Amino acid sequence: MKTNRMKNLLCLGGMGVAIVMLSLEFVGCGTKEMPTTDVIRFNQVGFYPMEAKTAVIYGDSVGNRPFLVRNTDNGEVVYKGISSAPRGSDFSPVKTSVLSFDVLNRAGTYRIEVTDVGQSHPFVVGENILQDLSKSTLKAFYLQRASMPIEEQYAGEYARPLGHPDDHVLIHPSAVSPGRPVNAVISSPKGWYDAGDYNKYIVNSGFTVGMLLALYEDYPEAVRNLKVNIPESSNQTPDLLDEAFWNIDWMLTMQDPADGGVYHKLTTPNFEGFVKPTDCKQPRYVVEKSVTAALDFAASLAQAARIYDDYAADYPGLSEKLLSAAKRAYQWAQKHPEAYYMQNQMNEKYDPDVATGTYGDRRASDEFFWAAVELYITTHDETYLKAIEQYFPAAYTLPTWGGIGGLGYLTLIRYQDSEDAKIKPWAERAAQHLQAYAEKTIDGADATAYAASYGRSARDFFWGCNSERAAGQGITFLYAWRQSTDKKYLTAALNNMDYLLGRNATGYCYITGAGFKSPMYPHHRLAGSDDIVNPLPGFLVGGPNPGRQDGAEYPSDIPDEAYADVEGSYASNEIAINWQGSFVCFVTALAAALS
Repeated sequence: MKTNRMKNLLCLGGMGVAIVMLSLEFVGCGTKEMPTTDVIRFNQVGFYPMEAKTAVIYGDSVGNRPFLVRNTDNGEVVYKGISSAPRGSDFSPVKTSVLSFDVLNRAGTYRIEVTDVGQSHPFVVGENILQDLSKSTLKAFYLQRASMPIEEQYAGEYARPLGHPDDHVLIHPSAVSPGRPVNAVISSPKGWYDAGDYNKYIVNSGFTVGMLLALYEDYPEAVRNLKVNIPESSNQTPDLLDEAFWNIDWMLTMQDPADGGVYHKLTTPNFEGFVKPTDCKQPRYVVEKSVTAALDFAASLAQAARIYDDYAADYPGLSEKLLSAAKRAYQWAQKHPEAYYMQNQMNEKYDPDVATGTYGDRRASDEFFWAAVELYITTHDETYLKAIEQYFPAAYTLPTWGGIGGLGYLTLIRYQDSEDAKIKPWAERAAQHLQAYAEKTIDGADATAYAASYGRSARDFFWGCNSERAAGQGITFLYAWRQSTDKKYLTAALNNMDYLLGRNATGYCYITGAGFKSPMYPHHRLAGSDDIVNPLPGFLVGGPNPGRQDGAEYPSDIPDEAYADVEGSYASNEIAINWQGSFVCFVTALAAALS
């Protein structure tokens, strides 16, 4: 276990415009310096000059408190105000009070001082405040790569030798096919380690690639400008697409050449301990093919086929290869629509038993829908249009690995202005459903305990909620904003980001290495075994989870406080590529929208 880790304060600056001064009588804060307190919660990365600025006082005796904002460089008081009346929620006894200081629009570093409470940690106001966070969270994928040395010139102190070359992967008895008998050896290198463990899973990889490619299709210019210093940065392809290809290239090795089916995962029989990748000794297998793996593979590769076609100079022949693989996988899924991955039943039939992550799913209609959407948009083959009609979801839901229909919605919305009249009705329906979700979700958010759409209900807190609910909502609000141009949706997205970066019930900025209070002990084998004081930077952790399935000791059972920054808390403090992909999409899109 690591101890005495130091946190890194992410300070960003920029040029602003003149500040608007208010002349309110302020009571209770003199010139004597006040004690710094953690109960004043806000976005620890910072604020944009011309956007909303909100903080929250956490505690029982709060409300209607005089406060001021002071420039830390020269001591100037730049704003005075009164906090809101006490607020609460139906699942927590804790009260909050909201502080708004939107008129503070001059770049600089400031503190908040609150009568009888204390002063806050410093915060920054500046242009492009989320840009560095966008870069660090994308760069995290490089740090998560398997099958290559992570080099000092790209990773600094987080450099490490090559781990898991995956050039000697065994065919599990469940995966036998013509030409690939039990224990036959195949090569399946590259890809990202899935989460805190060292295995690689197609279902989660397909979702993650889909999120990153959706970001590229929606904000191509922002993505092209996102330089993060990876080995491929010198080529003509955006770093995000180079990074995604590292995983796509692995995914291609997971397709059985005999029939086009796709192995569900590449895994050890059991999770490795918290050891370095070079110290892992268990054999690695590909296990049985599944319909969900085949469809997520088909969808993400069909999407990639139309994108990488513009970068043929760096990736010659790739688009054709991706599309061919995607079509074969989809055809296999059509022939095996009930081939769900059921690990317990597999273990009853075959040895060795496999006890790693299942990514199980007993319904594939959402995967069929997403795959059909991506294949139709890329090929315009009406066979896939019929499948879109057959599998079109009844309502918009946030995109997650287990409910992936939302990704199909986002692609349809992206192409609703297409000249293809056959897809237009479905795209318009998707846009209407998404808009209805966004409108319902933001209703009344201004009056909640943390002044955000996310976090108002106990149902908002579960395994992976920081991504699957908070970031997912944020992405959705940005789509609603682009469709309607109503700024209330953009503000709602910013409020969800503020929540994730510190304006919440725990006071954590949930990205490693960002802010003044961020996770130090994530459930992450790379970080837990590297002998470095700080965790690998740029990773989003799962977030509060009152289910507490890991058996770790949590400081609270209140839903929005059920988070433990300890290595053993995989239910609240793990990292995962799917959560990372959603957050990169959210933060990069929001940064582009606010630039």
